[in-house]
Amino acid sequence: MSEAAGQAVPAQRGGAGETLRRVLPFAAIFGAGLILPAVSNDYWTLIATRAAIYWILVSGLNLVVGFAGQLAIGWVAMLTLGAYTTSVLALGNVLPPVPVFAAFAAAALVGATFGLIVGLPALRLRTFYFAMTTLGFATIVTQVALAWQSVTGGGIGVPGPVLPEPLDTTLGFYLFCLALAAFCTWMTANVAHSRFGRSLVATRDAEVAAEASGISKPRLLGPVFLFSGAIAGIAGGLFATLQSYITPEAFTFDLSVLFFIAILIGGRGSILGPLIATVVLTWLPEFAAPLVVWSTFLYATLLLVIVLAVPGGIAALLDFKNRRPLESSRAILPRPELLPEILGRRPASGGGITLRDVVLSFGGVRAIDGLDLTIEPGQVHGLIGPNGSGKTTTLNVICGFNTPEAGGATLDGAPLRPGTPQTRAPSGIARTFQTPRLIGEASVLQNVMVGGAIRGQGTFLESLLSLPRHHADEAMLREDALLALRTVGLEPLAEVRADRLQHSELRFMEIARTLMLRPRFLLLDEPAAGLSADEIRRLGALIRAISRQGTGVLLVEHHADLIFEICDRVTVLNLGRVLAAGTPAEIRVHQEVVSAYLGA
Repeated sequence: MSEAAGQAVPAQRGGAGETLRRVLPFAAIFGAGLILPAVSNDYWTLIATRAAIYWILVSGLNLVVGFAGQLAIGWVAMLTLGAYTTSVLALGNVLPPVPVFAAFAAAALVGATFGLIVGLPALRLRTFYFAMTTLGFATIVTQVALAWQSVTGGGIGVPGPVLPEPLDTTLGFYLFCLALAAFCTWMTANVAHSRFGRSLVATRDAEVAAEASGISKPRLLGPVFLFSGAIAGIAGGLFATLQSYITPEAFTFDLSVLFFIAILIGGRGSILGPLIATVVLTWLPEFAAPLVVWSTFLYATLLLVIVLAVPGGIAALLDFKNRRPLESSRAILPRPELLPEILGRRPASGGGITLRDVVLSFGGVRAIDGLDLTIEPGQVHGLIGPNGSGKTTTLNVICGFNTPEAGGATLDGAPLRPGTPQTRAPSGIARTFQTPRLIGEASVLQNVMVGGAIRGQGTFLESLLSLPRHHADEAMLREDALLALRTVGLEPLAEVRADRLQHSELRFMEIARTLMLRPRFLLLDEPAAGLSADEIRRLGALIRAISRQGTGVLLVEHHADLIFEICDRVTVLNLGRVLAAGTPAEIRVHQEVVSAYLGA
């Protein structure tokens, strides 16, 4: 293994040093925030207060946009709801006046409720359709505030809440907002570095692979929308306090654009980048006051420059570690002898995966036509055939991505419900893909840890507050992921960004990710494609060793030599039908197979 690649090993083991490196930039920013009032006047303290309030909202929105990849452009609606809820309750326009902190709690509850309601369409709507939904909701909220004059004051507005001493002074309120901003940063960083944060990025970059790993998008996004809406509601209450008096005109489209662009400029999947971007975008108009009316145009121009010059945003500029060159001549040296440690040994007995009379068409083309197939535990079952014969479609039927028109799949005699791919991983079924599905901006280690997401025991709230089960989950997943990487020969590259790996390394990384599930059955879709002869030989030895631990393997492959060398049984498909089935020796001499697929 190369020296450059080997240098990654000490980095991954220096836990304390890595934590310190991650915390120092945040400590510097918030430390500067503490010093600011002593070296400036009240005006700049007010601007810093505004930046802290904006960051409270953006820190939660970042999980929705930057991590989950949802285009929630109209999140200013949650700020509006929080501001009016706090002000109206503290003023007593609907009920008797309530204490201001109880009004803040109500704003958080309202924000969480509507955050979830607005977020629900994200489960079905994609990209710009969801963006239009959030913008439409923001418009509705503004129109309601204008029309409901008896409560909101209409266009005249209502006074903002007043905090008790000592928070009613410029300095006291600023320090209060700064402390809340630091707390929100800590919470979102906890989520980002948990199985929930990795799962969010996986659904953003490789949703199919996330589902194959058992990650349920509705169950994942629900708590995120609740949390993001709640802290946006609190930010709205703070915003109303800062403004002293709020009207619908205070919640402009420009403000919504600022929140959204701060995340894009900061960099997806980063906490530090959007924090810096929020501070810069809040302070920038103060240094260019004559250009305030052009703010939306300037934001758009800045975003365009960032996208063209530094697509990864501020986070990419600060990612010095991944600028180091990697040695080009790296060897993948799997260690199959480690498999008992990660898989354990299970008896190669019991039921298997069975397909009976499966029929599936795409338009007028029969992709699968009456397929019967059985995958036994502890065996390698090869599935071969010409391109378009239905091999990958067969895997998709087993994994629940395709719903057959007739027939179905069973596991241990129990039906595997079609259309629910996220239920396969809990049943012990794992798979790889024809084209490696990677989370490019995450490290190799994080990519592999995604495969074990469903094994964690802690809840979203426990990760949010960094409670003991969160730490136990992270320690377990990290240890198992490193073991999986050692097994496939990629441990020295654990801290390298996955999109810097060679194609062959990505193939083995996917196998490491599947090992995190400790699968009963492993479905491999052309894992040898693009590998050298030596890598194919090592891959074959690894697959064979996996089956010897009691795991059933279904291997779709075009390398006939690999199939005949390691498989216990082989099924040949042609035009969606079984052309032949038997042992490798029987298939080698099968006349129809030789004519249709293997050649003379």
